[in-house]
Amino acid sequence: MVHPVFDNLPTTIFERMSGLARQHGAINLGQGFPDDQGPLPVREAAARALIESSNQYPPMRGLPELRAAVAGHYERTQGLTIDPDTEVTITSGATEALAAAFLSLIAPGDEVVLFQPLYDAYLPLVRRAGGVPKLVRLAPPHWRFDRAMLEAAFSDRTRMVVLNSPLNPAAVVASEDDLALLAELCVRHDAIAVCDEVWEAVVFDGRRHRPLIGFPGMGERTVKIGSAGKLFGMTGWKVGFLVAAPPLTRALAAAHQFLTFTTPPNLQAGVAWGLEHHRTWFETMPADLQRSRDRLTAGLRAAGYVVLESQGTYFLNVDLAASGIAVDDVTFCERCVAEFGVAAIPVSAFFAEDPVRTVVRLCFAKADATLDEAVERLAAARVAFS
Repeated sequence: MVHPVFDNLPTTIFERMSGLARQHGAINLGQGFPDDQGPLPVREAAARALIESSNQYPPMRGLPELRAAVAGHYERTQGLTIDPDTEVTITSGATEALAAAFLSLIAPGDEVVLFQPLYDAYLPLVRRAGGVPKLVRLAPPHWRFDRAMLEAAFSDRTRMVVLNSPLNPAAVVASEDDLALLAELCVRHDAIAVCDEVWEAVVFDGRRHRPLIGFPGMGERTVKIGSAGKLFGMTGWKVGFLVAAPPLTRALAAAHQFLTFTTPPNLQAGVAWGLEHHRTWFETMPADLQRSRDRLTAGLRAAGYVVLESQGTYFLNVDLAASGIAVDDVTFCERCVAEFGVAAIPVSAFFAEDPVRTVVRLCFAKADATLDEAVERLAAARVAFS
C-alpha cells in the first residue's frame, strides 16, 4: 500500500517539460539550470579533494571547514553572526534541508502557512509530516502579500510559515516592509519560519537579499536554508545549508542523520574553498545573469510579449493574457515545445488551488546564442497564437 501523500503523485512539471524538450529537440528554457559548468576553480578544488583527501564518512553535520565557511559567507554578505559549531548543518541539497525541517519541526495537526506559487516539494513534505497547509495566494504582477492575507492564514494552531525569497517562479524579492510584517505575525503566533533562500545570491538591479532571520525576534525561530548549487550555478552538486539557533539545529540534525546522514566530502570541500577564496564570483555571477535577463526581456518585448519584472532567480515571466494570447499557460507550453521548439513552464503548476493560468516562466541562465534562437522561435509562436 502506497502512502496516500505519494499515491498518484505526478511527475514534476520540470521533468515533464524537459522530457518534451528532449523528445522534440527543443531549446529548454523550462528547467532552471545554466548552460555552463560552473566556476572552474571551485570544481578544481573539489577534484583535488576527491584525489587527495578522505572519501570516507565526513561528520554528520558537515565538514568543519564548510560550516565555518558558510558562517563567514553569511557574515560578509548578510551581516549575520552564526556559530558554525552549533548553528550550521550541511545537507544533501536544499530539498533535503526542507525535508529535515518539516519532519523535525511539524507535529500532526500543526498548521503551516505556505505562499503559492510554491516549490512543488513543499506540499507533499508538509503533508507527510502531518502538517495542515494554509495557502496564501499571490498574484501577478507584483506577487505580494498584505496584512489581511496573513491574518486570515495565521491562527492559534499555526506552527510554521514557509517563505521562499527570492521567489521561484515569480522572480520577486520580498521587500523590507513585507518581511517585517511576516516577522510580526511569526512572533505574535510563536511560529517558526522556514526560509527557503536558495536564490539569495541571484538578485538584480542593486538589490541586496535581506534574510528574515535577522529581523527582531526571528533569530530563535527561523530556519534559514541555502544552496551551494544555486550559489555557484552547479545544480547537480546538491550541497545545502541549514542555519538555525542551537535548539532548532539539534532537531534539524536529528532528522538529517536519518535522511542522508552526510554529503560527499569532496563536494563539501569544493564549496568551502569557493565560499572562502572565490569571492569575485558573487559579483560577476549576478551581473552576468542580469545581462542575460535583459537580453531575453528585450527580445521578447520586441516580439510583442508582456514581460513581468524579474528581480532575482534564473527566471522571468511572460503574461500571456496581457500579450494578447488567449490560450492558457499549459496549452501554450505544450504547443510551444512541440510546434515551435521552445520548452517553458506553466506557472499554474506551482499552485495547489485556484491557479493563475496566464503566466509562463522562462529560464534565462543560458548562452546568448541560445536565448537569441529562443526569441526567434517565440516570436513565431506569438504570431501564431495572436
